[in-house]
Amino acid sequence: MNKNPKAPFAVNKSLQTMIRAIGNSRGVVIPKIILEQSGIEEVVDMTVVDDKIILSKPKNMVRDGWAQDAQNLAKAGEDKLLLGDFSNEDDGDWVW
Repeated sequence: MNKNPKAPFAVNKSLQTMIRAIGNSRGVVIPKIILEQSGIEEVVDMTVVDDKIILSKPKNMVRDGWAQDAQNLAKAGEDKLLLGDFSNEDDGDWVW
């Protein structure tokens, strides 16, 4: 491991760290320098390959572009309910 904390972490170098209890789950602390080098900020894609847990920077954020897609559907008039309005006959006394 590098002795200079400002120097980049060596690529393909192993780093052992403790697995800690976090509520009912378990986790590890990822050193800041490794996060900076990887470009990972707040969200990761996590996959398991054989006996390895792989964290990587997401290619696309969840729901990325959904707002624009919804606006495009509305402009095209394609935002109608597929099932229509549905209510139960016994719901007449409900006040909204």
